[in-house]
Amino acid sequence: MASQELQPAPGKKPDPENHPAIDPDDISPIEQVRLTVTNTDDPTLPVWTFRMWFLGLFSCALLSFLNQFFAYRTEPLVINQITVQVAALPIGHFMARTLPTTRFRIPGFGKRLFSVNPGPFNIKEHVLITIFANAGSAFGSGSAYAVGIVSIIKAFYRRNISFLASWLLIITTQVLGYGWAGLLRKYVVEPAHMWWPSTLVQVSLFRALHEKDEQRITRAKFFLIALICSFSWYAVPGYLFSTLTNISWVCWVFSKSVTAQQIGSGMRGLGLG
Repeated sequence: MASQELQPAPGKKPDPENHPAIDPDDISPIEQVRLTVTNTDDPTLPVWTFRMWFLGLFSCALLSFLNQFFAYRTEPLVINQITVQVAALPIGHFMARTLPTTRFRIPGFGKRLFSVNPGPFNIKEHVLITIFANAGSAFGSGSAYAVGIVSIIKAFYRRNISFLASWLLIITTQVLGYGWAGLLRKYVVEPAHMWWPSTLVQVSLFRALHEKDEQRITRAKFFLIALICSFSWYAVPGYLFSTLTNISWVCWVFSKSVTAQQIGSGMRGLGLG
């Protein structure tokens, strides 16, 4: 059964009497939510696919390793889930075109048929992959919070802590948010009037990457054009020029002069020039 188009006019609240498939409790009183989040669902879209598990687990492990690796730098580099959200789309479409569509049975599951490629890459798989990646990036903060505790115990207090104790400490602190969300799901997740502004940006990007409009340029193509243009525009003033401002021409010209280093160096001198 295909999903039904029940989108209201922009800025207007949908009427449950005209759209009986919409539960009145699911209609958000917040206009920004109604304009961004749809009230429809397609239950036929496959979710627990090989693509989702492979890309989700791989992105979670990769972001966890990279963020922890760069966390010990003087200026740590944080790679958040937006990178995976953009990169997973072409990879998912590539896997949908290349993976075999052969159906098979798994012992213990009866007559149910399984396939590593059940169909086109869809938005539900994409969302779950991004959730995996978000967990790997410590929900946007980079490395896991409790890793700092383990590092302090070993590096500063010179005490040993077992791998099991370290692992339990890190895992419990990481899943604590999921536990609270599960306990308070009835109050902070399910009600339509509970909304999270930062999540609306992710929802809008998901819809831009997956929804198609035959009447005009697609959202995905527009996003790609805007991404290339913004990167090209920011590369020169945001990266190159900021690098040039950190170079002292006085120290560069008089590289062997102690006096020039004392005048021009921004770290050890006056920072003039």
